[in-house]
Amino acid sequence: MDDLDDALSEGLDPAAGAERPVVAAPEDAGERLDRVLARHLADLSRTRIKRLITEGQVALDGRVVGDAAQRVNAGDAFVVSVPAPEPAAPVPEDLPLAIAFEDAHLVVIDKPAGLVVHPAPGHAGGTLVNALLYHCGDTLSGIGGVKRPGIVHRIDKDTSGLLVVAKSDAAHKGLAAQFADHGRTGPLERAYLAFVWGVPETRGSVDAPIDRHPTHRQKMTVRQSGRHAITHWELVETYPGTDGAPLASLVRCRLETGRTHQIRVHMAHIGHPLLGDEVYGQGFRTKAARLPQAARDTLARLGRQALHAERLGFAHPVTGKPLSFDSALPEDLAALRDALSAT
Repeated sequence: MDDLDDALSEGLDPAAGAERPVVAAPEDAGERLDRVLARHLADLSRTRIKRLITEGQVALDGRVVGDAAQRVNAGDAFVVSVPAPEPAAPVPEDLPLAIAFEDAHLVVIDKPAGLVVHPAPGHAGGTLVNALLYHCGDTLSGIGGVKRPGIVHRIDKDTSGLLVVAKSDAAHKGLAAQFADHGRTGPLERAYLAFVWGVPETRGSVDAPIDRHPTHRQKMTVRQSGRHAITHWELVETYPGTDGAPLASLVRCRLETGRTHQIRVHMAHIGHPLLGDEVYGQGFRTKAARLPQAARDTLARLGRQALHAERLGFAHPVTGKPLSFDSALPEDLAALRDALSAT
């Protein structure tokens, strides 16, 4: 459910793409340049520093220094430029794909839970991009870059459901424009089914800015410094606990914006975090003890947030034809729904 500008940190070296100043101390006088820089820049190996020197990435008083053995004077002020690493090109992999629609310009995928959309640290292979490269060959749009060819939007690794991928640059530009507009003036529609704790009102909206958490950098939160985010929901059905009182619900959420973890953050913000969400629903673990045994066991086996991208609608970016796709609950969430509904 995340647009590309909301992608989580790639986990790259924090030194990458930065200029690192180094001023030689008195004890550095007379030593080799590479040894001095290695002492001051402990996060970079001496081999890496020697390569940066030979590549012309080290300057003294604005002049490039190309000799790693150059002797250093106390007070010399160096600037070391550390280029951002070039992303490795993903390798095509023959992975199964559930294709809801495909033509020469785009492909709509029904993504299973557990499948990462694009390569990132810890997920160099086995991603949707790897599968698409095998399936589509060289036809994927290159606008997304080497690590994200054709990717216009994404959904979380542990969220299942529909997303569209561009196979041509024209399709990529047209789809990107629709997602940037968030359906305000066009036909873009994104709907998700979410199992949440408690029972919200019949329908409502959350209008609350989302930003990265100030201390937990892989987590998002509602903050006034964040980006504009709106989620609309409607109640579909409710489920009782062992005492017969309503304990959980199924809601349909529609996105007006596309921020990282938006539905998960917004529903937790109003006191209705998603079932199975270990990041935003930790305070509600004790509620599971009030579920009927079958529902409790099914939830324990789920292993992910109970969220599914149910509907995706948009105008074909080349022909203009309205397209709409629906995805039934996958087996694990259908089993959860059955267990919650059982009396």
